[in-house]
Amino acid sequence: MSLTLYFHPLSSFCQKVLIALYENDMKFTPRLIDLGNETDRAELLKLWPIGKFPVLRDESRGATVPESSVIIEFLQLHFAGPVKLIPDKEPLASQTRFRDRFFDLYLNMEMQKVVGDRLRPADKRDPFGVEQARAKLRTACDLVEKYIAGKTWIMGDAFTMADCAAAPALWYANRVEPLGEGDTALRSYLDRLTARPSFARVLDEAAPYMHMFPG
Repeated sequence: MSLTLYFHPLSSFCQKVLIALYENDMKFTPRLIDLGNETDRAELLKLWPIGKFPVLRDESRGATVPESSVIIEFLQLHFAGPVKLIPDKEPLASQTRFRDRFFDLYLNMEMQKVVGDRLRPADKRDPFGVEQARAKLRTACDLVEKYIAGKTWIMGDAFTMADCAAAPALWYANRVEPLGEGDTALRSYLDRLTARPSFARVLDEAAPYMHMFPG
């Protein structure tokens, strides 16, 4: 098997890639990395000196591919399946990539700031930074409420890379900054994402580790 994914089931960015893999039933070898384990960490650093996952290794091409969006692009280019996660034609392709980056940057990253602060020693925490992150999360959710209104998936009828990004970002964001009563379209969208077989599988696989999430 030429593909190996270096990942952790709790990582939202890893979950994004797993959704893409499961959508097209792609065969790969999962290599779970525990960053608290020196051997695991050394293995990841040797492969990708930045030391962050997910990282995809394609032995057949001698390619090491980091970063979730780039991995999904790589998979579609070289291992295309029946579910086309990135449209071929413009402007839909660019709009899909924009929505993908939107969920990564304005939900996922801000959610991680809130969660990361909980892991700091009490005297090193940043209440103002957390307040700012929560405000950005709220703004981002308000925008998604508008984006998703009247649609099944964020780009319309087709499930895309942007939905792969949205699923873990929204699921975790809802745990740190719960959706409000007015988020009716957004809540329905999250329900559809959670029911999607690929993401349901991801959540099931993450469940044994969920006690580690500081939420």
